[in-house]
Amino acid sequence: MVAAWVAVAVLGCLAVFQLLLVAGAPLGRFAWGGQHAVLPTGLRIGSVVSLAIYAVVALLVLQAAGVLDVLPEGMVGVAMWVLTGYFVLGVALNLASRSRPERMVMTPVALVLAICCLVLALH
Repeated sequence: MVAAWVAVAVLGCLAVFQLLLVAGAPLGRFAWGGQHAVLPTGLRIGSVVSLAIYAVVALLVLQAAGVLDVLPEGMVGVAMWVLTGYFVLGVALNLASRSRPERMVMTPVALVLAICCLVLALH
């Protein structure tokens, strides 16, 4: 399903972005409220946690699309609705960011993920 592959591609891009943040790249204006060009240690740890979350989300998305079969089916259906809500909340939070670069880049990213998860939840 196209929605799953779009979501996985976006999550892959986000994973690369988070890895760059962890490595000290001056991209912090696009994440975590945009207050630091280079993230402090605490936010770098948050970026590592984000990587783990992206992996779980990708697993759920691929299972919802029928590409994988490792989790109970009922769990995946519920998880897709939870992820849809999570990414809708992400749209709202990114819109509220004080960082213009974060608003301009991450709001559409969260919206694409919300739409993909919604499509998979309805599938």
